[in-house]
Amino acid sequence: MELEYKDHLSPMLKGDIKNYLIDIDGTITDDVPNEEPERMVDCIPYPDALETINRWYDQGHIICYFTSRTENLKQITIDWLDKHGFKYHSVLCGKPRGGNYHWIDNHLVKATRYKGKFTNMVEKKVTIEVFED
Repeated sequence: MELEYKDHLSPMLKGDIKNYLIDIDGTITDDVPNEEPERMVDCIPYPDALETINRWYDQGHIICYFTSRTENLKQITIDWLDKHGFKYHSVLCGKPRGGNYHWIDNHLVKATRYKGKFTNMVEKKVTIEVFED
């Protein structure tokens, strides 16, 4: 991963490389709650998710699974990702449950809501909430 540093600020990825933070349950496979970990072992990945995410990885993008699964379910999650051939750089557990996220960061953040199919990304103008200037 090549990083660019300017004026001792937080690094930025070079070029058009993106940090993809990807949810698991309900996004790349069935929506399995933490209370049913036995289902996490046997759930099937969405084929378009596997293909698209692995293509992003091969293009040099950073793939991080960011899930509401708890830390005690991390190894089950890693084993499942590996079993099904998902390529990734990291897995972060403990994302807050409940959705309706509003991410505040000192870096540019873009969000895409998963609506049932991984397709090509397109540019689209939308209305978002931001801090008043």
